[in-house]
Amino acid sequence: MTMAASEIPQPVEPAAAADGPDPTAPAVEEPAAKPARQKALTIGAVCKALKQEFPDISISKIRYLEDQKLLTPRRTQGGYRVYTQSDVQRLRTILRLQRDEFLPLRVIRQELAGGRSDSDVAPGPARPDVRHLRRAAVAVRGPGATYSLDDVVEETGADPKLVLELEDFGVIRGEQRAGVRYYDETDREIVRAVTELARYGVAGRNLRVFRTSADRESALLQQILAPALRSRNPERRREAVETLENLAAVATYLKHLLLIRDLRRISG
Repeated sequence: MTMAASEIPQPVEPAAAADGPDPTAPAVEEPAAKPARQKALTIGAVCKALKQEFPDISISKIRYLEDQKLLTPRRTQGGYRVYTQSDVQRLRTILRLQRDEFLPLRVIRQELAGGRSDSDVAPGPARPDVRHLRRAAVAVRGPGATYSLDDVVEETGADPKLVLELEDFGVIRGEQRAGVRYYDETDREIVRAVTELARYGVAGRNLRVFRTSADRESALLQQILAPALRSRNPERRREAVETLENLAAVATYLKHLLLIRDLRRISG
């Protein structure tokens, strides 16, 4: 029997998809976003990045801080140091604590272990002029890197005659090697400071008062710690050197405060 057209079953059309996701459909989890990988920097790039705020920074100084266990950059398979942004921030904190608070490395290590971060250290004004006076950190463990006379003149902007004059007055002490005069890092910073003073007419002969004061302070600290510094016990000598650094930092800060007090009297 022939069925009427109206009785022929019609194919069921699938329901049109509603706008937006089907609320009854199982949720599909999006893959978790991977954390942004920090860009690694070479030691040279780190030095360049911090040069504006810290004109005296050098590759040798960064390596020295690494030797002192203050920095722990990872190494590539080829043995090259690479620094993360966290490493750079830590280095910036170390340099600011040295420059602005006169802290020795042992104390800086303790500050960092206690959670001291870059946000806790107010940045000083950036001064790209490398001739600007920078306060050197108190360190008595060794002279560190050495610089030729030409290097000192180039980095400090000093007149070569001024450098030789300072040596004549015993303010700095150079060393002759293979016909070239070399100075340590402390000598270089002294030259930098004196160059700043020289702009106001302070000559080398006027610096005897600073030298005399430093000699007396050194003698006092030596008197306090002489027995421990001469000890045959390496651990005791190490502790004595650390104490000496702390006392030197405190003495420097005290002298700074006394000077500020007297200058306030002068300025009325």
